[in-house]
Amino acid sequence: MSCGRPHDQDCGEVLAQLYLFIDHELDEASAHQIQHHLDECAPCLHHHELDILVRRLVARSCTEPAPRPLRERVLMSIHEVVHTEVRKSSVTETKYTETRHPPGLGGDGTVRPF
Repeated sequence: MSCGRPHDQDCGEVLAQLYLFIDHELDEASAHQIQHHLDECAPCLHHHELDILVRRLVARSCTEPAPRPLRERVLMSIHEVVHTEVRKSSVTETKYTETRHPPGLGGDGTVRPF
C-alpha cells in the first residue's frame, strides 16, 4: 500500500503499528512519526480511519473487557491480516509497474519495467 510518494517510514511499518498508535501505546516520537506519515499518505490514513470505525463499533457492542487470552488472539489475527495485506499490496504494486511483451508481437515474452 502506498500513495506513490516516498515517505520517511514504510507504509507496512506504519500499518503494523497502527493499533498501538490508535490505543496511544507508542512513545511520543513514534506516535509523531506515524501521525506525520498519515498526514502525507492517503491510503494509510484511510486504513487508519477504518480501524477507528471498527474500534468504535466493537466498543459500542461490548460493555465488558475481553479476557486477556482472547484479546491476544484477536490482536495476533489482526496483525497477521495487516501483514498479509501489506504483502499483497506490494505484489500488486509490482504488477502495475511491469509490462509483458508477448512473443508473437515482436517481443521475447520477458517482463520489463516501464
